[in-house]
Amino acid sequence: MSATTATAEIGLIGLGTMGGNLALNIAENGFSIAVFNRTTDKTDQFMAKAGPLAEKLVPAKTLEDFIKAIKSPRAIILMVPAGEAVDAQIEALRPLLDPQDLIIDAGNANYHDTNRRDEEAAAKGPRFMGIGVSGGEEGARFGPSIMAGGPADAWTQVGHILEAISAKHEGTPCAAHLGAAGAGHLVKTVHNGIEYADMQMIAEVYGVMRDGLGMTSAEIGSVFETWNGGILQSYLIEISGKVANTADPDTGKPMLDIILDTAGQKGTGRWTAIEGLMLGTPASAIEAAVAARNMSARIAERKEGEAVFGAAPVALDKAAIATSVLESALVAGKIVCYAQGFGLILEAAKQYGWAMPLPEIAKIWRNGCIIRSAMLNDMASALAEDPARNLMLAPFFADKLKETHGALRQVVALGALNGLAVPALSSALSYFDIMRTGRSTANMLQGQRDFFGAHGFERTDKDGKGYHGPWAMG
Repeated sequence: MSATTATAEIGLIGLGTMGGNLALNIAENGFSIAVFNRTTDKTDQFMAKAGPLAEKLVPAKTLEDFIKAIKSPRAIILMVPAGEAVDAQIEALRPLLDPQDLIIDAGNANYHDTNRRDEEAAAKGPRFMGIGVSGGEEGARFGPSIMAGGPADAWTQVGHILEAISAKHEGTPCAAHLGAAGAGHLVKTVHNGIEYADMQMIAEVYGVMRDGLGMTSAEIGSVFETWNGGILQSYLIEISGKVANTADPDTGKPMLDIILDTAGQKGTGRWTAIEGLMLGTPASAIEAAVAARNMSARIAERKEGEAVFGAAPVALDKAAIATSVLESALVAGKIVCYAQGFGLILEAAKQYGWAMPLPEIAKIWRNGCIIRSAMLNDMASALAEDPARNLMLAPFFADKLKETHGALRQVVALGALNGLAVPALSSALSYFDIMRTGRSTANMLQGQRDFFGAHGFERTDKDGKGYHGPWAMG
């Protein structure tokens, strides 16, 4: 096809890996789509590789032709790098579009930017929508999890397309409208924060098996495969087993033995930790996972530390702890991590007045996204019973934690006594212990604050605020 008449049902700008795959997904689901890339050579290459799907693709060489190719009211998906590139693309599109047209930012945007763009759209037009897309390259091509935020009428316009291209769980689309403005991008950010913590906890248990129990990569891979057949069944456990079982084609050694131990990040996990602090809701397991990635980058400093202090004394017997105990510890850590993530979403919903249907969020994470797991079915049910309740207090998960927190305690203690770093699991245990303690130690904090700053405190035996200790009397 050519971009000469308005034949496309939707448009997409940005034909990188994610954008190109999303465009093919849309075309494969029967929708005609106009495509544009600032570098026209990339558009030509994309069309040359599209095969039979090219019949549903309308390539454009100029932004003006791209706009003309889309039926009114137009809907345009942006798959360009987050940040300034999105703002620049919106400014380039704005004079070419009608007020009723729709721009959809489908990148990994900071939800504060999405809120700002939503306000600008209300003042200047056209309409604006932010959607989180999870699932990586494969998800974009064959079905991602889609978290949408923006005007309800925008979802009415494009929801049928987004549901069609999304992953499906037992026939149900893993796509939903979650609220206004930046709601979708906030949920995607928290999704990624949970992803950080989940991955870190898996890595920590891997470290116990590798360094504490002296297990080979193949043995560890077998353990992950077994776990993937039980309550921990998930995409991340599945691929952890595959990674552990893979040999390096160049050396024949286990792939894990030659991968440099420094982890990268694109910022969304850090955003989750920041939002937890800003909203005053705990996300300690996610914070620990972000910090662990930051520390992983300090290789020279870590090696110097080992030279000064010596390697951790981790020569344990393989019977020191059963892999079933490690499995239970991961179950407990996972429940705490998700409880913190959903708690953060709930707090953001209260602050911004967003709908944020928590059961629906759990449901759209059941397939297509990186954190998809069997446990999300039970989470959706628990959140449907009482979305305002801390997830770990829901009867199903409370029972699981009663069964598994002892195992989490064993793993954290083993790590502490033998120099095995388990920061995310430790943070999860601390959260659990604080949240099951009726009287905390914050009374000491309040006494200290009143002593040095006359901040006042509440009493347990009287109503009201602003009481002071005798140290404040002149």
